[in-house]
Amino acid sequence: MIENRPFLKVLSHVILIFGVLLVAFPIWVAFVAATHDAGRMNILPLPMWPGGHFLENLDVALNQGVWGGDGQGVAFMLFNSMIMALVIAFGKIVISLLSAFAIVYFRFPFRMFFFWMIFVTLMLPVEVRILPTFEVVANLGMLNSYWGLTVPLIASATATFMFRQVFLTIPDELLEASRIDGAGPLRFFKDILIPMSQTNIAALFVILFIYGWNQYLWPLLITTDQDMYTIVIQIKRMLEAGEEAPQWHIVMMTTLLAMLPPVVVVVFMQKLFVKGLTETEK
Repeated sequence: MIENRPFLKVLSHVILIFGVLLVAFPIWVAFVAATHDAGRMNILPLPMWPGGHFLENLDVALNQGVWGGDGQGVAFMLFNSMIMALVIAFGKIVISLLSAFAIVYFRFPFRMFFFWMIFVTLMLPVEVRILPTFEVVANLGMLNSYWGLTVPLIASATATFMFRQVFLTIPDELLEASRIDGAGPLRFFKDILIPMSQTNIAALFVILFIYGWNQYLWPLLITTDQDMYTIVIQIKRMLEAGEEAPQWHIVMMTTLLAMLPPVVVVVFMQKLFVKGLTETEK
């Protein structure tokens, strides 16, 4: 029997509310700054309530740009970030699914050796191997391209390990039943494994989309053409205004635009995300 203690219930709610306010306050400050003009943002104290320039600042950020942006808006940079995040997320999931499928359901020499070699790459993130990776990408002529932004980042040892663990929980009777029905390996993979892994795929998609969207170091290294800049790089460039003061109202508007796609993905896939991380039985 669970004891009903009103004091602990109230205390837990107070702590949760305080945590939400603590996390949301910077977002509120960014939103308020995005609704004021440049003159108000240069006057102390900073405003804590919205102004009337939201749509104007939105148009400037999307279509006109500011110092450090060479007069170009961030609309195409949002598109570049979207392409990068989606290709990385789908690429990691597809490669990891196929890798885990081969490791679990096929018997070939050094099978576990190759699995542990994949797992060992967790100790070699992009930051560690960035120079040789850059040289390979440059020699292949993939600088300033979507291929260069995404291909070096689509392999994932973590996702491979996760799908391997998921496949190991699937009963062998399903494999035997599919063989009796005349299904080949690809049919078993497509009709049995993928449907049973949908929640895990959804959870990984959310994580990997945010991972790809927030990439900074790799795009900064291989993109010199402004048409290939991502939104995260542009925010950094907007803060480096040279002799001019940053236009904080446009910077904060751009920050809100950069936060929007990951938030939308998390909100719309929240149930599948939580289910994919907590589901233990098939």
